[in-house]
Amino acid sequence: MTPAEKYIQTIKNKKVAFVGMGVANTPCAEFLLKHGIEVYACDKRDRDYIGKDVCEKLDSLGVHFSLGDNYLDILPDMDIVFRSHGILPFQNPWIGECIKRGQTVTTEMEVFFKYCPCKLYAVTGSNGKTTTTTLISKMLEEEGKKVYLGGNIGKALMPELDTISENDVAVVELSSFQLLTMGNLVNKPDVAVVTNIESTHLDHHVNLDEYVDAKRNVLIYQNSSQRTVLNADCDYSIGNSVYHDMRYDVRGQLYQFSIKHSVERGAYMDESGDILFNDGETVTRIMNKSDIVIPGDHNIENYCTAICAVWGDVSINSIKRVANTFGGVEHRIEFVREYKGVKYYNDSIATSPSRVISGLKAFGRKIIVIMGGSDKGNDMSEMVPYILKYVKLLVLNGATADKIYKAVTENEEYKNSDLEIIRVDTMQEALKKAKDNANSGDIVSLCPACPAFDQFKTFEYRGREFKKLVNEFED
Repeated sequence: MTPAEKYIQTIKNKKVAFVGMGVANTPCAEFLLKHGIEVYACDKRDRDYIGKDVCEKLDSLGVHFSLGDNYLDILPDMDIVFRSHGILPFQNPWIGECIKRGQTVTTEMEVFFKYCPCKLYAVTGSNGKTTTTTLISKMLEEEGKKVYLGGNIGKALMPELDTISENDVAVVELSSFQLLTMGNLVNKPDVAVVTNIESTHLDHHVNLDEYVDAKRNVLIYQNSSQRTVLNADCDYSIGNSVYHDMRYDVRGQLYQFSIKHSVERGAYMDESGDILFNDGETVTRIMNKSDIVIPGDHNIENYCTAICAVWGDVSINSIKRVANTFGGVEHRIEFVREYKGVKYYNDSIATSPSRVISGLKAFGRKIIVIMGGSDKGNDMSEMVPYILKYVKLLVLNGATADKIYKAVTENEEYKNSDLEIIRVDTMQEALKKAKDNANSGDIVSLCPACPAFDQFKTFEYRGREFKKLVNEFED
């Protein structure tokens, strides 16, 4: 039996509801419908918002829709409920009600983890998840592996249980929202990566400890033969003082990475810029940082992380070929266009101050920055010294424009800086101001420091609108 057949066998004659018809639940609903399972699609939004084509396809497969204000009314009649990854238990009491009734509440990623038949690499952390996940997958592909890439990176993997085999590899990016309820993952994953931990997403989690504990789930169910990759320069004990460093939770083999110093086992960069790997006995030179096409020290760190994850499965030549050719992930310091001598970059993923710091340092010079969006409760002050050092024109927009302006102007070094600040209402207006004030040789970067929800559905929508507008510039 295929992994899909094994799973379908366990849910035959069950009624299954998907709550929230987004990028993960929609293809998973289609997958179950094709296997003859009775499926209900539940969403507070209407068909127009979900998408006409999506709804027509689900209709053709025999789905039952429950939409609008009373979309949850059918839940008591369900056997299994799939929550969207963005629907969190403490914010949605209906989840607890389902559990009290004896119903199974799960997610597509929990099912995939349970039935995945092949080696599984799982990546989480506050920053660098997507680039690291992509690098791991590209290195494995370069080595000739068939790779299934998904999770928080934008693709549901549960439908891939139809085709995935034990000879393949799966690489998944996991958010804290996905990991929050992923317990009892016996001997999973084979390789667990936690890139770093910082104080973020406090607008969605009860507190910082819940956020950290969600990340911890990626490694605490591993066995002694499996691998955990951690950041040698990160304090994983962030949060309540009763919690200890995440390194003490490692069940398997600990590999660490650093771009500041050597490590006992793992990948690091030395003072000459060489990237090395120490297996505990032998130190091997892999490449120099100059071999990496994408800019920024944070991307050197991402390479060191990925190398720790794939070491032993991927050759040095494969690692170097990826470094020489990989141009970066969409929305992550993504080069968009050069117009009248000005280079435009899309860094829409930079939704936190720490990401902004990495994005500003990557260019090593003063640039023009578009910043602002919705507020997720971050302390903006930590990025201000870097704004004063690396930004010559700051164009603020959106719900957090005043908050960022206040953080910058209250810094004691602001009066002595040559920073110019412009405030507008929208990202589109901000881009026009940046364009009008840019001269040949300048760099303009969309580096928001905030989520996009005040003006856009997601940071991806914001980044694509930015790229569209830049590509529409005319002489």
